[in-house]
Amino acid sequence: MEFQTVFKRYELKYLLTLDEKQRVLEAMERYMELDKFKRSTVRNVYLDTKDHRLIRRSMEKPEYKEKLRIRSYCRANEDSTVFVELKKKYRSVVYKRRMAMSQRDAEAWLFKKAPCPADTQISREISYFLFLYRELEPKVFLSYEREAYYDKSGGDLRVTFDDNILCRQRDISLCSEVYGDRLLDESSVLMELKCSGGIPLWLVKVLSRERIYKTSFSKYGTAYEKYIFPEICKKAKGADKNGNDIQRDI
Repeated sequence: MEFQTVFKRYELKYLLTLDEKQRVLEAMERYMELDKFKRSTVRNVYLDTKDHRLIRRSMEKPEYKEKLRIRSYCRANEDSTVFVELKKKYRSVVYKRRMAMSQRDAEAWLFKKAPCPADTQISREISYFLFLYRELEPKVFLSYEREAYYDKSGGDLRVTFDDNILCRQRDISLCSEVYGDRLLDESSVLMELKCSGGIPLWLVKVLSRERIYKTSFSKYGTAYEKYIFPEICKKAKGADKNGNDIQRDI
């Protein structure tokens, strides 16, 4: 199966109500078409250091940031094809490199049990990332339901709508069921516009008419802020009361 391995684009995010989503869809009908996967469940495992260094740095909004994840579009088993993705952002431009391999090979490579099954420029970039951050481990499972639309005219604009965004810090595996804590309420949808250049005029008019404004939203960042960091603080307070040494993950 052919798939894109290198991306360079802008990714603009908007939080919509269900009514706003419906009005945007109606405006898109002439220009955009739902892709062949219709509505799919996207599963992600994000890797980070023991002290969550990657996401903490990302939340400081530096000019350059990066993260590593494993992604699948169905419940995986050891032989399923998954994507190892290295995502970087520099001055608002997103650069993504990804490799497809089996779930078994991905885990063996990322957790240093075996070398990468392919020697490519992308694998070398990811291997350097693994070397740079040393002992990375699965930190959070994130899933969501996605509808993805592409430009009928052949342009590179893609519009995605994500809802039922769930996260958890246990059972962190692409091979497990989808469940967890909600990042958004049931009446909210995350829309992302992905393009290498400017947004088409028709879409600018829709956003302006509906008064829909760009926002900053990171799924992993929201999970850290809403669930992971409070749990860290709770454990730290408990340890402090017991008179134990505390290594604060702040």
